[in-house]
Amino acid sequence: MCGIAGLYRPGGGDASALAGCAVRMGEALSHRGPDAAGLWSDPQVGVAFSHRRLSILDLTEAGSQPMRSACGRFTVTFNGEIYNHLELRAALEAAGAAPRWRGHSDTETFLAAVAHWGVTAALRRLAGMFAFALWNADARTLTLARDRFGEKPLYYGWCGGDLVFGSELKALAAHPAWAPVLDRAALTSFMRYSYVPAPASIWEGIFKLPPGTEISFAAHAATGELPKPARYWSYADTMVAAQSARITDEAEAVGELERVLSAAIRRQCLSDVPLGAFLSGGIDSSTIVALMQANTMVPVRTFTIGFAESAYDEAQDARRVASHLRTDHTEWRIDAGTARDVIPQLPRIYDEPFADSSQIPTHLVAMLARRHVTVALSGDAGDELFGGYNRHVWGETLNARVLSRPAWLRALVSTLLRGLSPEPIDTLSRIANPIMPAGLRVRRAGAQAAKLASILGAGSLDDMYRLLCSIDSDPGATVLGGAEADGWAASEMRRLAAPLAPLDRMTLADALNYLSDDILHKVDRAAMAVSLETRVPFLDPDVAEFAVRIPPSMKVREGRGKWLVRQVLYKYVPHELVDRPKTGFSIPLAEWLRGPLRGWAGDLLAPGRLRQQGLFAPAAIATRLNEHMAGRRDHAYWLWNVLMAQSWLDQWGGRRPATVPPESSEVQPA
Repeated sequence: MCGIAGLYRPGGGDASALAGCAVRMGEALSHRGPDAAGLWSDPQVGVAFSHRRLSILDLTEAGSQPMRSACGRFTVTFNGEIYNHLELRAALEAAGAAPRWRGHSDTETFLAAVAHWGVTAALRRLAGMFAFALWNADARTLTLARDRFGEKPLYYGWCGGDLVFGSELKALAAHPAWAPVLDRAALTSFMRYSYVPAPASIWEGIFKLPPGTEISFAAHAATGELPKPARYWSYADTMVAAQSARITDEAEAVGELERVLSAAIRRQCLSDVPLGAFLSGGIDSSTIVALMQANTMVPVRTFTIGFAESAYDEAQDARRVASHLRTDHTEWRIDAGTARDVIPQLPRIYDEPFADSSQIPTHLVAMLARRHVTVALSGDAGDELFGGYNRHVWGETLNARVLSRPAWLRALVSTLLRGLSPEPIDTLSRIANPIMPAGLRVRRAGAQAAKLASILGAGSLDDMYRLLCSIDSDPGATVLGGAEADGWAASEMRRLAAPLAPLDRMTLADALNYLSDDILHKVDRAAMAVSLETRVPFLDPDVAEFAVRIPPSMKVREGRGKWLVRQVLYKYVPHELVDRPKTGFSIPLAEWLRGPLRGWAGDLLAPGRLRQQGLFAPAAIATRLNEHMAGRRDHAYWLWNVLMAQSWLDQWGGRRPATVPPESSEVQPA
């Protein structure tokens, strides 16, 4: 895993200027690749690539980048890993198309694959996570591409007369012609979802390349011209095609999931540096670790963090699973001050507004792991592929039983629920949970009741899903002059060639949107900020293409999600160690905002400051802030959206950052 950046100046340019610009862009990504820096340029055609290397495979100079193909036609700057590159090498050798290998890096394999099969055909053969820029010297074209689910980021756009690209926006900001304009539509979408959905970025004219796509720029490209990205693979099309190839035998499905996931884990454990795994004690991470441990005689290195607040602490659950599996387990107990010390770093780590508050514990567990390993496997994407979120469990029932009721009745119930304070609901839930069946236990029930109130006005399954995913259900009233733009995921959903079952439709929407723009974005930035590579076995192509063949009844059953994944896990871990309500990786945000973060929040959300900026509606923010601080409502996640936008503006908009009391130093694991 690395950092890539570069530029293309059609018509050519000064050698020194091109190289200097690419170097500065690469230096902005030094955290992604602290082991080495590389540069390649061709001033005659106006292209320059920069590369920052985090050495994982082939630690020798033979793995250095940017790299040129053996035939001399292609040059690439590549970020990521190709897990099946040894199989690709074997196929190239069998076809008589293999060059004389210089080393054993997957980048060299990729270049040989492109030279033999072509870019698009090679992309369809890759099993991995990646983003790259490829120069074709014969055709004089620049191609950018991104992996199937968007594990690795890639931004691009025009800065003056240069087409620029990079792993993070901070690389583009190093270009001398960088003069961005904030995109209010993107900010409005951010307020709804807590992230900026692809293909937009927070800046006008700068875009994220959507997952599973490639885009090419020819030598005669006009300044400002942006071709439409082309799909080389589509999860939506894959799911539609799988409707006629469902696996109906439960024993077969359990066995096949165990087989394909184990194979993916074996491929992803290929590394020339120390490797481990995140372990929360939940279904997904426990399954990954269990299968890792089953495939090695050496104890797997596992990592978790814990909090003093019991409602947010998963460390004891992880400890029990680690003990049962006999992993080499490391735990870091975090106090509130240590967690809050991460907050001033967030705008630098996430260089566009991002407000999934699990960004804080994710960064901390990445810090812990990096002290011991360079690569960590995670259980991410299990929820999206196998139906693990609460909205997956209850969505079909809500769709059938709630949306069929008269609108006036739903409006009345919604009003009643909105009138309830979340605290007494949480208290009743904590009292009732110990005597409730496991499938009916709910953590943070007050927040769930508020979410139910918000969806009662939905007119369709898609409306309901959107509201279930919304932090701000009316962001146009929050952002002045704000209107949401259509995202890539929405356009993918609209072009579905066949109807899908409600659960299939929701999991697909999550995979296209929330997974790429929130989960994978969060983990990439949190881990790469400390130069840790993360890998996601659930997103192996064989696992993902298997998941769409599983009927909804094997995903959600008896009020629980991920039924099929659980059956695999139960072969290795007793169900009593892992069966509990889903919580996510969260922090006591509501309490912090009313307590130690109160002054910081008040400074960032001061009405005078907001009026001067002209971005947010001061009255709307003041109302919610006052209600939250008084304990009448829980607006923590909504307020966190605004606070993260304000912190980002301080970092990237020229203001002096507000101080987070009482600690603001760099955090180090004990």
